[in-house]
Amino acid sequence: MSSLRDKKSIKTEAADAIDASVPTLGPAEVVIGQIISVGADGVPEVDFPDNPVGAPVPALATARYDDLSPGRAVALMFLGGDRAHPLAIGVVVQPDAPLGRIDESDCKGPRGRLTLTAASEIVLQCGRASLVLTRAGKVLVRGAYVSLRSSGVQRITGASVQIN
Repeated sequence: MSSLRDKKSIKTEAADAIDASVPTLGPAEVVIGQIISVGADGVPEVDFPDNPVGAPVPALATARYDDLSPGRAVALMFLGGDRAHPLAIGVVVQPDAPLGRIDESDCKGPRGRLTLTAASEIVLQCGRASLVLTRAGKVLVRGAYVSLRSSGVQRITGASVQIN
């Protein structure tokens, strides 16, 4: 007498054959790379650790990367697990990182001019020195030592001027 466990139907054998032919995919790997350049069409060229090509590779992207400067970190996945075909899935932003530099290409406006805009105030601070611009039009300069020098005329104008 044979048991049901020993018997297989044609449907069961076909299902087992299909399951064996389909590779099991594990979790997708995300690699942090770097934008090397951005083409006129907004497609980024990226480099990343263990790049098999050894040179920057154009990446497919989930968005246009026109406004990004080279050197920005980008999250990459790979099509079919092939490291020669990266997919840029987003720019890596580190919210706690201090603002080290502002690249002119990150700013809107004409070349040679940097415009910072904020809803309520802009604060530039370094140690005990600060410059505060408020929405109400106030400019506050604070510091342990403030020096104003001019090679030309230095004007102080206002509705009233108070010294000390």
